[in-house]
Amino acid sequence: MDIVATGALEGAALEAWRSYLQSHASILRELDAELAAEHALTTRDYEVLLYLAQEPDRRLPMSALSERTMLTRSGITRLVDGLVDCGLIERVSCQNDARVSYAKLTDSGYDKLRDAGQTHIASVRRMFLAHFTPEEIETLATLLSRLPGAGGGGSCSVE
Repeated sequence: MDIVATGALEGAALEAWRSYLQSHASILRELDAELAAEHALTTRDYEVLLYLAQEPDRRLPMSALSERTMLTRSGITRLVDGLVDCGLIERVSCQNDARVSYAKLTDSGYDKLRDAGQTHIASVRRMFLAHFTPEEIETLATLLSRLPGAGGGGSCSVE
């Protein structure tokens, strides 16, 4: 029986879906709490700083940042405004097109990201990777890469 084609969501399919949702929410909540307590950052803040750090000029157009984070334009604007207020990023105008605005990581933002990265990596190891064998992690990576939006690549720290 094709588990995807049936009308009901039950048994192993339901358990897999519930486990995914609950563990995702639980892990993100704890990552957020640890980053907030130790570095005054949210996981969204961390994500934005990381995207910027991974770019050659440490900057991205606001529209690209909105797409990568899957936030609306107003959502990314509010998030960036908070990071600008903290001195972690700055807004840069495009010299060729006044309609384009960039978010650029500051040196202070890069340093903050490096420090927070140690906490983040340790937390990911403890809350996620420690529950699987290396072989299971390889299998899980393959399986999860099939999901919509997966496979973005990149690192989860600047180290």
